[in-house]
Amino acid sequence: MKIVEGFRLREIMGQATVIGEGVNQVDFNKLITLNATAAYLWKEVEGKDFNQANLADLLVKKYGIDEELAQKDAAAVLDKWIEIGLVK
Repeated sequence: MKIVEGFRLREIMGQATVIGEGVNQVDFNKLITLNATAAYLWKEVEGKDFNQANLADLLVKKYGIDEELAQKDAAAVLDKWIEIGLVK
């Protein structure tokens, strides 16, 4: 998977926010706010191919949580990103 071209993570009033930029995102009329963990994951995978296992590994390394919880949390984040069209 990859983050769809044209989405950028910006800080707006202290909140990590994903916005659509450019012609390809002209119909995207949302601002998506991310919590600190989701923003961390975004920054780590931006511009790279990744999958759920990669996200889970990042969570384990950053927060020291067990693999099962990391897989569950990574799946939830990835499912949401897919649902709203941020990744392909």
